[in-house]
Amino acid sequence: MTAKGPTVRLARTEEDRAACFAVRREVFVVEQGVPESVEYDAYDAGAVHVLAVGPDGTPLGTGRLLHGAAAEAKTGGAVGIGSLGRLAVLGSARGTGVGAALVRALEHEAARRGLTAVDLGAQVHALGFYEGLGYVAYGPEFEEAGIAHRAMRRTLDP
Repeated sequence: MTAKGPTVRLARTEEDRAACFAVRREVFVVEQGVPESVEYDAYDAGAVHVLAVGPDGTPLGTGRLLHGAAAEAKTGGAVGIGSLGRLAVLGSARGTGVGAALVRALEHEAARRGLTAVDLGAQVHALGFYEGLGYVAYGPEFEEAGIAHRAMRRTLDP
């Protein structure tokens, strides 16, 4: 990793998307025990995926943004709000700024698409990470894939 941090890019190629899914598999399926049938869903096809890589091109992390009808389904019908999810950073890259860089890249893409806010379902242990990035928790704790979560939202800068 350079002093400036990871390179984060939109996953536009099949190779990049495969790298995103491999990172998600390592973090969610292998490490956290989420069933593959839950981890990969119908939203993946239309989502914006981002990939963080190190200076040698090694994948470090990923995330996705749902927008339009997919986001409305995830946010309870809220219009103009994106849904950030599947944020995954490999264990070796945690604490290095990769997660924050991924979130900011997804927010930038959401703003570029005219969205006014971004929602996410944060694993409870990660609440502090998202709060540090300006997200505010709302609503009760809920379970997803056997893991406790809280809904969070951040209004995007115009």
